[in-house]
Amino acid sequence: MGKFNFIPALVLLFVASFANAQSNAPGDVPPNAEPGKCYAKCLIADEYETQTEQIETKAAATRTEIIPAAYETVTEQALKSAESKRLISVPAEYETVTEQVMVKPESKRLIAVPATYETVTEQVLVKAESKRIITIPAEYETVTEQVLAKAESKRVITIPAEYETVTEQVLAKAESKRIITVPAEYETVTETYEMEAASTRIENMTPKYETVTDKVETSPASTKWVKKKADRTCLSADPNDCLVWCLVEVPAQYKTVSKRVNVGCDGSGVADSGCVKEVTVPAKMGTRTSRVVRTPATSREESIPAEYKTITKRVVKSPATFREESIPAEYKTVTKRVVKTPATTREEVIPAEYTTVSKKVVKTPATTREESIPAEYTTVTKRVVKTAASVREESIPAEYATVSKKVVKSPAQTRTINVPAEYASVTKRNLVKKGGFTEWREVLCGNKVDGYTIRQIQNALSNAGYDPGPVDNVLGARTRAALTKYQKDNGLPVGSLDLKTLQALGVQY
Repeated sequence: MGKFNFIPALVLLFVASFANAQSNAPGDVPPNAEPGKCYAKCLIADEYETQTEQIETKAAATRTEIIPAAYETVTEQALKSAESKRLISVPAEYETVTEQVMVKPESKRLIAVPATYETVTEQVLVKAESKRIITIPAEYETVTEQVLAKAESKRVITIPAEYETVTEQVLAKAESKRIITVPAEYETVTETYEMEAASTRIENMTPKYETVTDKVETSPASTKWVKKKADRTCLSADPNDCLVWCLVEVPAQYKTVSKRVNVGCDGSGVADSGCVKEVTVPAKMGTRTSRVVRTPATSREESIPAEYKTITKRVVKSPATFREESIPAEYKTVTKRVVKTPATTREEVIPAEYTTVSKKVVKTPATTREESIPAEYTTVTKRVVKTAASVREESIPAEYATVSKKVVKSPAQTRTINVPAEYASVTKRNLVKKGGFTEWREVLCGNKVDGYTIRQIQNALSNAGYDPGPVDNVLGARTRAALTKYQKDNGLPVGSLDLKTLQALGVQY
């Protein structure tokens, strides 16, 4: 009970310290503080949420299987050297001439001629002549006239169509053509072919290795929160509950490692450099007899005459029409008030007002006169083309040679097989709100931290799976440690009995 009685003394110390802090440091006080409530700075932890999602462990892909091409050997006359032309340069001929060239072109310049002024007296308009409109009211009289009650209209009367039966010959089957195939003629020929194409093979040599020493980073530079001196206004009996947290830099850590490095086979230092050698494997030739087309298959076109048949059908002799019937208009007599003399306006002239003023006007406007500057010439001697360089074209006949080559009989093909993607479900913890900073929070005042409240906290922590020690109504070290762990695990402010923590625990205060 001695520890419990110590709490009211801490509350009084907090109130005195808080009042002193308000008078000495007005910028470091809780915002919107209310009388009768207690506040403390608490460490705000990171807030996380757990999400389960399906991720792709292996992407969908396609696998291509290659069906090799089939080859056959054919002999043909190939162009060894194509017919071409060559250009023979015909050098240009030059001669020396003397001519007069312009050094400076003829130009013109503008010389300003100033304006001349004189003073004149004239009558200027002070107030322009205007007109005003005087309204003359309209005169009315009552007249009687006949007005249209229902307009004349027309209606359409349908006249049905007349039909008759006629007989005509129609096309039952159109004239067409058919293709008759003329088979090809074959002959047997013997030829030399390439049994196995010339190829290359790759010979791999073992690369050389050297041992090198390197400095590697074992731990990158980072930051961490470090507890500093305890806050004087801490409500807890243990000063470790409300320590100030500071973010300090942790330098990177390195270690020296030795490793074997591939320096290649040619000593260039590049991995596997010069370790692959390509060896040419000559082609293998053979003779075979094959059946070739002497006359290719053709086709001839044969006409098939059209077929006709006679049918009887009902056709329109006289199409359906309409005749228009007029419906006379209807009239009635009405009395109305009409304008006898329409309202008009008469125009009244208001004379203009004038006054006499003196002003300076331009007698002769400013102008410019153009003065010619003659061009300047000099004599130069230069070499000009008398006969331009040209080319003449000379034909070189083409050269031919007979060659045997391996041609594709059946081209290589590929077959694509779809490989479905593979997925797996993973559960991850996402950061919702970044913490790592202190913030003013409302906490339970000392006069409310009694044995009953502490017993509720200990029971709630025990029910939540945290060990607060014996339920002794004392906020001891084990209870404070369990409470701090509960606050960190649940993303609550750390370091004080704030109201949000008490609400989470279900404590009545």
